[in-house]
Parts: sequence; C-alpha cells; structure tokens
Amino acid sequence: MARQDQTGEDDNSVGSLGQKLRLRRKELGLTLSEVASRSGFSNGFISQIERGLTIPSLTSLISVCSILEMKASDFLSSKATPEPFTRHNDRITFGLGGPQKTSVVYERLSAAFPGNVLRSVIMHEPPGYQSERFSHDGEEIFYIVSGSLTLEIDGVSTVLNQGDSAHFPSSRVHATWNHTDQTTVVLHTCTVDVFGDVYSDPPASAKGEGAIAINRAAKRKRYSTKPIKKEGTAT
Repeated sequence: MARQDQTGEDDNSVGSLGQKLRLRRKELGLTLSEVASRSGFSNGFISQIERGLTIPSLTSLISVCSILEMKASDFLSSKATPEPFTRHNDRITFGLGGPQKTSVVYERLSAAFPGNVLRSVIMHEPPGYQSERFSHDGEEIFYIVSGSLTLEIDGVSTVLNQGDSAHFPSSRVHATWNHTDQTTVVLHTCTVDVFGDVYSDPPASAKGEGAIAINRAAKRKRYSTKPIKKEGTAT
C-alpha cells in the first residue's frame, strides 16, 4: 500500500488553524499579549499564527492550545494505534497546513497505550525551515536520518549531519534550522504529548540545566549482542 498523505498542502488549512485559534482567544476574552506571555512566545509570533503567516511546530502549537483550553490533536490527522509496529509504506504523513515545500511533514511512529510517555515522529524539514525558539517540560532526542540540521540550544548552534544525534532536556531554549538546500529527515522522540493521547499524565518538569549529549556518527561505539532466538529454534 502506498503511503497516505494527509498534510493539507494549501494555504487554506493554515488560515483555518489560525482562524480557529483567534476565534477561541476572543471567546475567552484574551488579548494577544496575554496568550503570548502565558505560552512563552512574542506577540508577533502569535499574531503571525493567527493570520496564517507562520506554521507553528507541534510543541509550540501544544503550548498555545493549552492556554486556549484546546486540544492540539484536533488539528492533526494522525491517528493513535495500539499496535507496536509501523510499516514504512503504510504510515499516514501529516502536517499543520501550508504548502508542502515549505512546511514540515511528519510521520507518526509511536503507539498509544496506558502509561506510555514517549512520542516519536519522522520529520521532513524543507530547505530553509527554521522553528521558533522554545522551551518546555520533558526531554527529547534528535537523530539525523539524512541531510544536515542546525540545532540551537541556549544560544549555541551545533550542526548535526547524517547519523549524528542530540539528547537534551527540553527545558533548555532550543530551535532547529535546515540551513541546507535539501530536505532534512529527522527521527525525533520526546516526552511531550504532541498527539493528544489521553493515556498518560504530563511529564514532570526537567530540573536544572541538564546535560546535552551530541553523539557523532563516526565516533559512536557499537556493541555486539546475541542474535534474537527465532521461534521454534532450540535454546
């Protein structure tokens, strides 16, 4: 089966997202400044989202939606599954709207079950895409499947190439930038409920500054393990 695409490749979906957020803000009697200060963003960023000029990242959308008492999952076409496996040609790709050539496209990898705290996606970041600077609860891991990505953490930028990885507390201010002219594919895992699954409580806030683990592909140690015993074979 061919991979299904539900990314919403036109500008109307961006406007719809922004319009819904603006309508909800007004229903609650909140100003742009109030939403911005409570979510940790600038007035200009919230305004750009509402006007359909900026497409927020999943984690940023969650932060804004929490202030507006909305579910970020209402804007996603990704469906939860209890199955532990996904097939590369059978995953539904999704996004938050806008032209696909300038918007991040996601593939959901993680399942949903009671007690699960990990959420994982494959992100396809288009050339020139730059996320907003942000901090939030939890932790996350980036692994570069193909291409290169600039990861900024607390104002320090590090270029990650294919096979490199980074692991850090999400409480540190971070942002990504695809500084290349090709799409960069990233395996991203975090503890933020980016899909709106209802099975687990929000993760506790990360304490302190924490460490940043940048792991270069060429220097990563490899360990051998015993082969997995196939069913029906002798031990």
